[in-house]
Amino acid sequence: MKVILLFALSLLFSGCTPVSPWQRGTLATPQMALDPYPTQSILQAHTYSSRESAKGSGSAGGGGCGCN
Repeated sequence: MKVILLFALSLLFSGCTPVSPWQRGTLATPQMALDPYPTQSILQAHTYSSRESAKGSGSAGGGGCGCN
C-alpha cells in the first residue's frame, strides 16, 4: 500500500516545476488561457441555446427565435 501511495504522490508532484521570468511572457499569451476568447464563447453559447431550445446548455433559456 505504501508503494502505491508513494507512486501516486510522485506522479502528482512530477508536474510541478518553477517557471523562469523569461518564460512567463510565453505563458501569458491569450492562447494559454482556459478560454482565450470569452466573448466569442458567450455568443456561441447564446446562439446554441437559441437554436437548440435546450434548457441547461448555457445560462440563457428561451425559444428558437433568439429573442429571450
